[in-house]
Amino acid sequence: MISVIIPCYKVEKTILEVIRKIGPEVDRIYVVDDKCPSNTGTYVEQKCDDERVRVLHNPENLGVGGATKHGFKKAIEDGCTIAIKIDGDDQMDTSLIPRFISPIQSNQADYVKGNRFFELESLEEMPFIRLLGNSILSFINKVSSGYYNVMDPTNGYFAIDARILKVLPLDKIANRYFFESDMLFRLGSYRAVVFDLPIKSLYQDEESNLSIAKTSLTFPALYLKCFLKRIFYTYFLRDFNIGTLALVTSIPLLLFSIIHGLFYWMNSLATGVEASAGTVMISALGIIVSLQLLLFFVQFDISNSPKRPVSSSLL
Repeated sequence: MISVIIPCYKVEKTILEVIRKIGPEVDRIYVVDDKCPSNTGTYVEQKCDDERVRVLHNPENLGVGGATKHGFKKAIEDGCTIAIKIDGDDQMDTSLIPRFISPIQSNQADYVKGNRFFELESLEEMPFIRLLGNSILSFINKVSSGYYNVMDPTNGYFAIDARILKVLPLDKIANRYFFESDMLFRLGSYRAVVFDLPIKSLYQDEESNLSIAKTSLTFPALYLKCFLKRIFYTYFLRDFNIGTLALVTSIPLLLFSIIHGLFYWMNSLATGVEASAGTVMISALGIIVSLQLLLFFVQFDISNSPKRPVSSSLL
């Protein structure tokens, strides 16, 4: 069963058109009213006669992530095989849904997400602030999640295999605007294969609920937390490989070399006696070797992206 989840907050003007555009390949549509002040859920119940639609109501506003997870849980409960998440503002081309589910059905991917950066022409329509923000977030997310092959991490148009969805710790995934980035981190911890699908978004005059200032303050710490967890899970808890050896060797060596060099440099300033060439070489050589080891680790980490879908091996 193919399901579509639509988190709703102030989208009563467009939600019916979004539902109307969803093709017959979809069996169930979950409209999740995220404590919408304009009662989008009630509006759908009153105006929509599509038999596939099920309206869910959040008793409190949980954000796009919380609303989507509510829909996920209901879809799993109803026996869905693939869940697609789209927004209710009519900015996503629902005719692409068959292309989103195809890689999952053919066992080529566990998770298919939209990528608005593939076609350069389409970027001309993207507001500059969004283009800049997404470019920066894409780079940071690559390092944080380990998916160096994906772009546009905050894209909210995606499809996911229900088998991997069932094992994800949904209650631990971020509720609000970090939701999509946190999904990638969680998927990476299970070595799920993520596929980027080129899409084109439509930009209208809708009011964005995203606070740039708040995002700038909260996202860096969240990305750092995900990065540290990913390194621990990937290179220490679930595996121990040549990348692990490079990492555990390089960092202590780099710290020792820096401290060693600073100690003798400060000692020279205090006593007026220059450090010997051998002393200087110990620090310099240590820094060079440690940086080479770190570069090797980065190269290994990039090549270590998941390549084989895991959904087929799950119950």
